[in-house]
Amino acid sequence: MRPLTAGTRSAGSVVVVVLVDFKPEATWWGWSRLVMQRWPLRRISGLKFSKVLGSGFEGGFGLRPSRTRQGLFLGFESEASARDFVNASPLLTGYRAHARELCVVMLRVCSCRGSWSGASLEVTAELPADGPVVSLTRASIRPSRARQFWRMQPASELSLHSAPGVLMATGVGEAPLLRQATFTLWESVAAMNAYARSGAHQEAIQAAYGGGYFSESMFARFVPMQIKGTWQGRHYV
Repeated sequence: MRPLTAGTRSAGSVVVVVLVDFKPEATWWGWSRLVMQRWPLRRISGLKFSKVLGSGFEGGFGLRPSRTRQGLFLGFESEASARDFVNASPLLTGYRAHARELCVVMLRVCSCRGSWSGASLEVTAELPADGPVVSLTRASIRPSRARQFWRMQPASELSLHSAPGVLMATGVGEAPLLRQATFTLWESVAAMNAYARSGAHQEAIQAAYGGGYFSESMFARFVPMQIKGTWQGRHYV
């Protein structure tokens, strides 16, 4: 396990990401989760870090929010506590009952740079030589830079969806406009790295950092331990 940066608290070493698209008749139940879910999350054993997230329209990355899609980002202290949540959580049972699509992804952290609300993930795994890998990019955008940042977004989003080797890509966030994240599943490290060096993405990242767009950011990579469910019409077992 690699040590955290001094002054940064731990967000856990095993992550569970829950992506949900609520049934139309469960829209209000879903909206209530955005407001109320943080309190039930506090009772989950072994949970060290949690974020309840909205999503862009149709799971995308634009300014238009989705009425039915949401996400959870949960950091656990151990694999055992993460598996207990995935296999036996009443919270997940409630989500499944109200969802037309739901996908649960359990991940071990391979690398993490930066922080999220003052917390960072503990690295306990290496990037796989073969097989799928997941990347998470999240940032708090400075209000004074929000307009310039979103001007770059269409080209970057288009290049991601058309990138070779991308198996899943969805936009989530804590708050419209200013606190955004991208969750992406790749078929291999090589495909992920090739996209990271591509024109539109590289230009957007260089411009964002060079222009001081972010007040806080975190870039993390993971090896998937389990992917189960359905997302954007694709089934994962």
